[in-house]
Amino acid sequence: MSVKVKKVFVGLSGGVDSSVSALRLKKQGYDVVGVFIKVWHPDFMVCNWEKERLDAMRVSAHLEIPFLTCDAEAEYRDEVAKYFIDEYKAGRTPNPDVMCNQKVKFGAFLRFAKERGADFIATGHYARKIKNEGDYELHRGVDNNKDQSYFLWSLSKEQLAYSLFPVGDTPKEKIRAEAELAGIPVARKKDSQGICFLGHIDIPEFLSHYIDLTPGDVLDEERRVIGRHKGAVVYTLGQRHGFTLDSKDEERKAVFVTGRDIEANTITVGKKREVVAEINEVTLDDMTLRSRISGGDVIEAQFRYRQKPFEIKIISQDNRSMVIEPCESVEKPASGQSCVLYKGSLCIGGGIVA
Repeated sequence: MSVKVKKVFVGLSGGVDSSVSALRLKKQGYDVVGVFIKVWHPDFMVCNWEKERLDAMRVSAHLEIPFLTCDAEAEYRDEVAKYFIDEYKAGRTPNPDVMCNQKVKFGAFLRFAKERGADFIATGHYARKIKNEGDYELHRGVDNNKDQSYFLWSLSKEQLAYSLFPVGDTPKEKIRAEAELAGIPVARKKDSQGICFLGHIDIPEFLSHYIDLTPGDVLDEERRVIGRHKGAVVYTLGQRHGFTLDSKDEERKAVFVTGRDIEANTITVGKKREVVAEINEVTLDDMTLRSRISGGDVIEAQFRYRQKPFEIKIISQDNRSMVIEPCESVEKPASGQSCVLYKGSLCIGGGIVA
C-alpha cells in the first residue's frame, strides 16, 4: 500500500533561510509548494515586495516546485499595522514581529495552506519543534546568535503541530554554505532586518501619518530641560537615540530614555537604564502557555530578543495573567513588551508586560 506523501507549503520570503527550508523538505520526500506571503504596505512607503516575490519565484523555479502567492494584506493591515499604531498611541511598546507571526505567518498563511490541502506549513525560523510524549514542544534554535523562538512564543499547540522549522537545527553559516552548494539563486543575499515585513522604517516618520506628533522637551533626572524630541509617544524605555541634546559635549556618555509623560509630552533620560530589582513584581497579561507551571516555580525569562535569560519566580497565575518576580536585577521592561518564558531550551510560552 502506498503511503500518502505529505504536502508542505513553505513560506518563501526571497531569503536564504526559507529557501534552504524548501530544499531540505524536498530532499526529505515531501510534496513542497513555495508560497510568497504578500502583506500590506502604506502608500507613502517605498516597497520592494515585487523584487522579493521575484526572488522567491526564482528559488521555486530552481528547486522545481510549484509557486503560489498568499494575499495577507488585510490581515497585516488590520491585525499587525493597526496594533503597532494603536500601541504607540496608548503609550505602550509593541512587538510587531510577534504579532506578525501569530496573525500572518501562522494565521493567514496557515489557513491558506489548509484550504489547499497542505499537511504542514514551514518557515525559515531558527527554532526547533520536538515531539515529547505525544506533545510538540518549541525549542530554541541551535544557533544561539540566530535563535528566533522569542518571536514564536504566542503560537498555540495547534499552530505548532502544523508547523515545521527545517533550519532550526543548524548554524546560519552552514545554511548559507548549503544554499551555495545547491546553487540557490539567493545564497549570497544579505539577511533582512527591521520590523517584520516592513523592514527598516523611520518609526516617527511612519507614525506621523497616523498620529499627530508634537515636538517636546527632553528632561534630565533633575527635571531640567536638556534637549528636544519628536513626540513623546514614539519613544520606548531604554531607547538611546532619536532625540537631540543641547550640549555639544563630545565626552558625554550615552543616555537612555527612563520615562515618558505622554500628557505633558516630555521624555526623561538618564545615564543608566531603569532596572527591576529582585523584590519587584511584574504582571503579564494575554498569556500563552504550552507547558504546565505553578506558583513558586523558578524558570527563565527574556523581556527582549537576545537579552541574556534571567531567572524568575512565579508568584501567581490564572488563565490569562501571571505575576512574576525576577531573581536578580534586570532592565525594566516597558508596558506592551513580550516576556518569553523558558525551561532551558524549551520555550513554554509567554505574555505581555502590563
